Amino acid sequence: MKDKKAIYPYLFSPVYKDYIWGGNRIKETYHRQNTPDRCAESWEIADRPEGMSIVENGPLKGKSLQQLMQTLQTDLLGPQYKGRQTFPLLIKIIDAREDLSVQVHPNDNNAHRTGGDPKTEMWYILDATSNATIYAGMQQGVTPERFQNAIEDGTVQSLLAKVPAKPGRTIFVPGGKVHAIGAGCLLLEIQQNSNTTYRVFDWNRVDADGNTRDLHIEQAMQVIDWEHMKPEISSPRPSPAEGENHPYDILHTPYFAAMGWNLQEPRNFLMEPAGFRILFVSKGKVLIGANGTVAAATMGTSCLIPAAAKRFTVTPVEGKASIIEIQGPAP
Repeated sequence: MKDKKAIYPYLFSPVYKDYIWGGNRIKETYHRQNTPDRCAESWEIADRPEGMSIVENGPLKGKSLQQLMQTLQTDLLGPQYKGRQTFPLLIKIIDAREDLSVQVHPNDNNAHRTGGDPKTEMWYILDATSNATIYAGMQQGVTPERFQNAIEDGTVQSLLAKVPAKPGRTIFVPGGKVHAIGAGCLLLEIQQNSNTTYRVFDWNRVDADGNTRDLHIEQAMQVIDWEHMKPEISSPRPSPAEGENHPYDILHTPYFAAMGWNLQEPRNFLMEPAGFRILFVSKGKVLIGANGTVAAATMGTSCLIPAAAKRFTVTPVEGKASIIEIQGPAP
């Protein structure tokens, strides 16, 4: 371990994005300050040049996540990530006041075709209006030719697989799957560290100057996975046998894993398997302790715990609290 004082729970200043489809629920729900009037995304933990997380607590306050990667290396991620140059995940809160564009990302097998970065993601729905919809995949029998024709005549929506957006529901979106977040959704997105997006349809929307957004149809057609179109959905809930202070699975993939915890008393965590942890507070308020340092985290806060901490404690404040525990990609 390079410096014991550098090993503690990190909180970060959010990076806000004011995309055309955003709303104001991130500000209102999580009592955020300094959000733009139209706040589409809050990048909670990000190691990207177009959105870099900055530590806002403890001895490393003011350091970027990329600086932590450079100085802490395996103390931050874990020994299995030796030699990695960038943080492997990107964590966001997304508020869709309007429909997002219909889009697709590359996967590990086809990213080389377009020169983009692979991007597999999952959405955990935090809140949604009564009629909110997720689009994830396409209806059975859609062919590349039919999809191309639908793009040209503006009927793409009719080919998409629709999923009702319900709080607590999880949608897995591997690279290659056509998708869109529908209006009325507030969700947590966990994804590979990538910002490669190919838009195929944007609902004929224009900006304040009357301009449409760029589409990337040629690239999209090269990376769509036509064999895996069905939605991949789950609605994880703790069983009565699990009770409080026991985990329940949300999603496990080769790229990340997520578990839920409903806590009513302090809980000690061993970081097994070894590696960093990210905690997202979905309800209530908690104190997160590691290596002798405690960080207070309110609802909507994301916290990164470095691998070298090896263990941590989460204590609910003022009653019950719920957290989502996120692990990195399998070595």
